[in-house]
Amino acid sequence: MLEDIFTINMLNDFYGKLLPQRQGEFLRLYREENLSLAEIAQEFGLSRQGVFDSVKKAERALYEYENKLGLLARFRKTEETLLRIDQAIAQLIEESRDDPALTEQLRSIQNTADALGE
Repeated sequence: MLEDIFTINMLNDFYGKLLPQRQGEFLRLYREENLSLAEIAQEFGLSRQGVFDSVKKAERALYEYENKLGLLARFRKTEETLLRIDQAIAQLIEESRDDPALTEQLRSIQNTADALGE
């Protein structure tokens, strides 16, 4: 359940601007602002079921965008790769303590890799 919420929020970060404005607003209020469907419905003068349908339609659209474009999958793969690079460099730094020049070069590479993840 939490993974689904996290995934929807990440997908919304990547593709939310592609949603119709009202769907995007309902999804944001429901997922990010943690408003209930009833609260959103009351604020917009709609039925709870109408808001629910809109939120689910927006979520399906986000998954469809991901299936076609794969931005979140690439983002996650990049994060995993950068983590492995960081771990490998940290190990090399530990092993090269006797060579300050090499250690400094490795720290520079590590900083560059870290900047890619920001």
